[in-house]
Amino acid sequence: MIGGGGREHALVWKLRQSALVEHIWCAPGNGGIAPLAECIAVNTGDVGALVALGEKLRPDLTIVGPELPLVAGIADEFAARGLPVVGPSKQAARLEGSKAFAKEFLLRHGIPTGSLYGIYDSASGAYSALCAVDWPCVIKADGLAAGKGVLVASSPDEATGFIERAMVDREFGVAGDSVVLEEGLTGPELSYIVLTDGARVASLAASRDHKRLFDGDKGPNTGGMGAYSADGLLGAGLEEKIRNTIVRPTLAALAKENIPYRGFLYFGLMLTAEGPKVLEFNCRLGDPETQALVMRMDFDLAAVLHAAAAGNLDPSAVRWKPGAGVCVVMAAAGYPGEPRTGAKIDGLAGAELVPGVVAFHAGTRREGATCFVSGGRVLGVTASGPNLAAASGLCYDAVAQIRFEGAQFRKDIGVHAEAQKAPAGGSSTGAASDATSSGATSSGATSSAATKG
Repeated sequence: MIGGGGREHALVWKLRQSALVEHIWCAPGNGGIAPLAECIAVNTGDVGALVALGEKLRPDLTIVGPELPLVAGIADEFAARGLPVVGPSKQAARLEGSKAFAKEFLLRHGIPTGSLYGIYDSASGAYSALCAVDWPCVIKADGLAAGKGVLVASSPDEATGFIERAMVDREFGVAGDSVVLEEGLTGPELSYIVLTDGARVASLAASRDHKRLFDGDKGPNTGGMGAYSADGLLGAGLEEKIRNTIVRPTLAALAKENIPYRGFLYFGLMLTAEGPKVLEFNCRLGDPETQALVMRMDFDLAAVLHAAAAGNLDPSAVRWKPGAGVCVVMAAAGYPGEPRTGAKIDGLAGAELVPGVVAFHAGTRREGATCFVSGGRVLGVTASGPNLAAASGLCYDAVAQIRFEGAQFRKDIGVHAEAQKAPAGGSSTGAASDATSSGATSSGATSSAATKG
């Protein structure tokens, strides 16, 4: 397992339940993963070091959690050495690595998405373009920006400020060498993820993320403050429309352009009045959606992923427990700016005594039996239940047991989920809320373009 966040802890936790799994290495892992896997300190951005580790260990399967090594081509390097890997090629990962490439790909193949105003490689060009856009307008830094490179701007001043941060101040580094300006869309957002072996496709249960730091979708954007997956989130008619108008055309278009795709493909969708439209692609599982999803998995994850890597995926093997999975993220003081690390975490044992609860670690380090805060998103407290309300209640019962200085968490994950449901045709109700620059929201409709953490 490559990665060290909450998504990777959730996957390791699920993989350990398989009778097929003898040993798991995790690079680099975290304080919660350490009891489940052998953690090895490797920088996930150092593809050369990861390849050397793979050649040394010769694992039966490698799963890539974060986007950076995928965009850097780790799947190609492992495949070239005969090392089975779950993850797309460097060429395919451009769908996430370049917002401009993804937008042009969508438009080139007629896949539903917001209109494009333009792609600009100079701040002056982007400033000038603001005279001809409708508001709200979405602005995206082209490259990977750790979930912070997208803004839904409601005014020229707001847009100008973001362009200056990206292209003049270089806040996002080379990711801001160019920016994409596109139409803002309105409606509830949805995370729709599939797994493909290059030919066959299995859909995961639908889920929804919450990006803003504070309740009611207020405050700054984050990597994700919680997520849920529940029965009824996506009706059969709407799901079939998503498959027919977005998923199948995307995979067919990749094949047409001679870009084989194997691994997870995440569709960040807006359920607009005209139907579902693509906000973004991610070339891996979402975080914290994964935490909510693993609680509902009714299949051997190791067996399914091994089959996908070998080109033998059986979509009928991917089954889901009825009910709901909910993840509430507990973040460090100062997050999402400069998180304050080092605080001792108390109450984890008590939290996991709550029925149906697992506390997935994201930014923790372990010293003996004690865990300390080591990153921005610290824990993903996750529960399963017979319905969304029950799962959410269990989550918050567990959160109440956990204490560390300056802990931040939202208290409304999934609370307003009913307002987010859309009819089979894809239309939604409710007015647009204040603009959010990424992810799904828990109340009302949203004007947004997502960038997932």
